[in-house]
Amino acid sequence: MFTMKPRSATRRAVQIVGLVALMAVAPAPWSGMSESAKAGPPADAVLDWNRHAMDALVNAPSASTPGVGQPPHVAIQHLAMVQGAVYDAVNLIDGGHQPYLSGLPRVSPSASQSAAVATAAHDVLVGMRITPALPASVVDRLRRLRDESLAAATAQDGAAAVAEGVEAGRAAAAAMLNDRAADGRYGAFRFTEASGIGQWRATSGVNDPNGWVARVEPFTLTSTSQFRTKGPHALTSGAYAKEYQEVKDYGGNGTSTPTRRTQEQTNLALFYTVHPPEMFSRTFRALAASEGLTLPEQARLFAMLNMAAADALINCWDDKAHWNFWRPITAIRAGADDGNAKTAGDPGWTSLVPSPPYPDHPSGYNCITAALMYTAQGFFGAGKLPFSVTAFIGSPPAPVTREYTHFRDVVKDVIEARMLLGIHFRTPNEQGADLGRDVARWVQQHYFQPVHR
Repeated sequence: MFTMKPRSATRRAVQIVGLVALMAVAPAPWSGMSESAKAGPPADAVLDWNRHAMDALVNAPSASTPGVGQPPHVAIQHLAMVQGAVYDAVNLIDGGHQPYLSGLPRVSPSASQSAAVATAAHDVLVGMRITPALPASVVDRLRRLRDESLAAATAQDGAAAVAEGVEAGRAAAAAMLNDRAADGRYGAFRFTEASGIGQWRATSGVNDPNGWVARVEPFTLTSTSQFRTKGPHALTSGAYAKEYQEVKDYGGNGTSTPTRRTQEQTNLALFYTVHPPEMFSRTFRALAASEGLTLPEQARLFAMLNMAAADALINCWDDKAHWNFWRPITAIRAGADDGNAKTAGDPGWTSLVPSPPYPDHPSGYNCITAALMYTAQGFFGAGKLPFSVTAFIGSPPAPVTREYTHFRDVVKDVIEARMLLGIHFRTPNEQGADLGRDVARWVQQHYFQPVHR
C-alpha cells in the first residue's frame, strides 16, 4: 500500500423507533441534548473529549451545556483539528502509526495517554481562532474538565507519567494550531448569486456566510477540487426531467404543495435533518465503546473520521461553487422557462423544509455522511456490524433511533432522504455520496498508516 510522508508541522435494516415533529434543517445550530459535562475514566479520554469538543463547538448558546452553535461544515473543520492533535499526542506515546504532523518531540512510552488526550483537545479548543469566540464560561468549563481528566490520569498512571503526557499533548496541540493558522478559515469567499436558468439564487435571501469553507486548505487532499463531481444533468435532458418530476412529486410540503410521499418516507426525510457531526459522533462513540477499542485505536478512528469528513465538505463546497446549480424550489417554479418540454412548472411549489443557503450540487449532507460511513467501513470492515443512529427531533427534542447492520445502508438512506425533503435532486445526493466515499478511501490509503517495526 502506498503511503505519504507525514505533513510538515510548518506547512501544512432500518427500524423507526419513534417520531416527533421536524426540528431543523442541518445548517441550524444544535439545540443541545448533551450528557452532563464531566470527566470520565482515563480509558474513555478520547470519547469524552470528542463529546466535550462537540458540546463547545456545536451546542447552541442556550443549551444546558452551552456552546457556540457552529453549523456542520464549520464545526467539522475544528473537530478535525481537535481529533488530529489528539491522535498525534497519543501516537507520540504509542508509536504504532505514522504521525499526522511531523517534527514532534520524542516522548517516553510510559507517558500517560489519557493526559495527552485531555491536554491536546483542551489546548486546541481554547487556542483555535473561531468566530464567534468561545465564551468565558465555555473556556472555564473546558479548563475544569481538563483538570478533572488529569487528576483521574494521575490516580491511575502517576504524576511523572502525567507530566510526560501533558508534554505530548501540548506539543501536538501547538503543532496543529501552527499548521492551521493560515488555512483559509473565515476568508472572504461567498457563492455567486445569479438569475439565469439553472443558476443558483439564495432561496431564503441568505448567502451562506461560511462559503469560505470552499477555499480552506484540506487536511489530507492535494487540492479543494481533487474529487470534482461529474455535475448536474443538462437541463434539456430526459434524465433531468425524470429527477425534476421525482422531487416535484415527492418533495413537496404536503399542505400548500401536494406530495406522493408516504408517512414512512416523511419519517426518513425528517430524521436526516439534524446536525450530522453531532449525531454521528454519538454513533461512533457508542460503537468504539461496544467494540472495546483501545485508546490509541479510538484516537486513530476519530482522527480519520473527522479529517475525512472535513475534507469531504471542503471539496463539496468547492464543487458547489464550481457548478452553482439551482435548488429544486427555484427550478420547479421556473420549470416553464428551462427549455425542457417535459418539466411542467409550478410557481407555487414549496419543499418539505426550507433549502439551505448554498447551491444544490452536490449534497453536503451526503458528502459528510459518506465520508464518515466509508471511513468506518474501512476501519471496522465491510461485514455485518449492528449499530444504531439516534437523532433528537422536535421541541422539546426527543430521541428517534434507526438500526443498521452495514455502514453503506446509512448512505443509501441519506441519498433518499435529502430528495424526499425537496431540497435536492437525486444526482447531487448520489454524486455527493461518491465524493465522500472517495475522500474516505484517500485518507485510508495515504494517512494513519501502521509503522513497520
